[in-house]
Amino acid sequence: MKRITHKIRFDQRLFLYIFFIFFLFSLIVSIFQYQREKQFRVESLEIQLSNYNTFLNNYLSSNTFTNSNIDSLVALFPNPQTRVTILNNDGSVFYDSYVAHNKQLENHLSRPEIQQALKNDFGSAIRHSSSTGEDFFYVAKKYSHYFIRSALPYNMTLNEMLKANPKFFYFMLIMFLITVVSLIQISNRIGKSISQLRDFAQNAENDNEMDREHNFTNDELGEISAYIVEIYKRLRGTKNDLYKEREKLFKHLQITQEGLAIFSADKKEILSNSHFLQFFDVISDIPLTSSNEVFAIPEISPIKEFITTNLLDENKDSNLHSESIKVEKNGHSFMVRCIVFQDNNFEISINNITQQERENQLKRQLTQNISHELKTPVSSIQGYMETIIANPDLDPEKLRFFIDRSYYQSVRLTQLLQDISLLNKIDEATNLFEREMVYVNEIICDVLNDVSLEITKKNIAIETNLEQIILLRGNRSLLYSVFRNLVDNSITYAGENLTIGIQCYREDESFFYFRYYDTGVGVSEEHLSRLFERFYRIDQGRSRKMGGTGLGLAIVKNAILFHQGTIIARNRMEGGLEFLFTLKKENDIDN
Repeated sequence: MKRITHKIRFDQRLFLYIFFIFFLFSLIVSIFQYQREKQFRVESLEIQLSNYNTFLNNYLSSNTFTNSNIDSLVALFPNPQTRVTILNNDGSVFYDSYVAHNKQLENHLSRPEIQQALKNDFGSAIRHSSSTGEDFFYVAKKYSHYFIRSALPYNMTLNEMLKANPKFFYFMLIMFLITVVSLIQISNRIGKSISQLRDFAQNAENDNEMDREHNFTNDELGEISAYIVEIYKRLRGTKNDLYKEREKLFKHLQITQEGLAIFSADKKEILSNSHFLQFFDVISDIPLTSSNEVFAIPEISPIKEFITTNLLDENKDSNLHSESIKVEKNGHSFMVRCIVFQDNNFEISINNITQQERENQLKRQLTQNISHELKTPVSSIQGYMETIIANPDLDPEKLRFFIDRSYYQSVRLTQLLQDISLLNKIDEATNLFEREMVYVNEIICDVLNDVSLEITKKNIAIETNLEQIILLRGNRSLLYSVFRNLVDNSITYAGENLTIGIQCYREDESFFYFRYYDTGVGVSEEHLSRLFERFYRIDQGRSRKMGGTGLGLAIVKNAILFHQGTIIARNRMEGGLEFLFTLKKENDIDN
């Protein structure tokens, strides 16, 4: 069947054909008329200046030539700007109305208008005068003994006079517009019935929307056209449903975090998403430019062998065949899986399981740490209780000692469980922490009051710089934990006879900036980056002996993150440990 390849409708083409012909005709007529009228005005001016020349020649033929007589005669010309020049046959100038009579002018025989007059007895030119420095319209005429040349300055006035009358162009423009409007009406009327069916066919070919009703003619062609439209609409509805499902699939491929590509039996890419090449670029030693290059990566050789084996197997059943491998390279872990379909097309997917592996490792480490931390107090309590049970006649002082130690370990166990519960709550259930307007100054005062006995016992001095009111929207309990754990950390590990400082040293539109420090023993540089890790201890034995849970600074960091702040630790040049952290203000914290 012959394909319809027209770009525009029939009525439009009909209009354009006639429009082009009329436009070309109007343009030719306008240009011709313009040149004709312009030539007419030039000829009129030439005749006028030529008449001046004839008038002067008649005068000179019957009168004696003197400069004053010619000046008087030129003064009678209607245009006072008329320039008159009289030349001998050899081109020498013996009179010029624009130049002083005593001034000698150069020979004018080479002037264009004089050269024309030599050949044809008449010549004209528009040019620049080297004598006066102005532009002139010259008309020269040769007589028996001399040349007479008349000229007018070629200025704006003369230029406008030589232009064609625009009335004719206005008339042509009006006629052109009237003709265009008439052409539009005629072409629409002629081409409507023919172009309607062609439009439908063209739109169907280009897969354009066609929701409007088509009023075809009431004849056999109209009935056939109506049937075609109805069948097309049904097919289009089915196609749209398939297209929507296809779009869902493509969108899923693009937004999924899984790299996915489908290949033909000859290992040519059919489709893929962006993650596919990104993940394989990490595995590959060189950047990949196309999905087909993944088969050259040595790390997925098992997948390649699996594909080759299944493509050569002519007796494979209808079940899907798949193979999965784990690839670890460049600090990342990936799970690569291949599925071979019945038609020998196959799919390769790749998942970045690096974070999952790290989380699993962290969970294992956390579980081990929790188990290890819980084991110590539980074992101690169990040992003391077994001793008491096994020795009913135990000395009262020893019995009291074992009971006190068991109580101490139970308190430590309770603190450990509370800290673990608090950290889990911050990580997984932040919505359970209510926010309210909190005065940080009051929280710091409460903390210092609660630890006043320990501070006095270890001869610790407190320096605070909290003169301004520090008001923010946050959780009072978590903010208390921040300052309490920092102070407890100094009391427990920094030593005695030291100073603790708490300052709000800066604020801006978004944050309060805090500085907490002590003048104690500090920590080694290699430990600074790990201070906020859960259960991390600088000295395992010393920390447990002093009763710490190993979670205090982890709670501090997570509580500050809850308030959208940051925290760092560093050693002070003067000695001791320093923490710099921020807390976000009320207007920047989301409800």
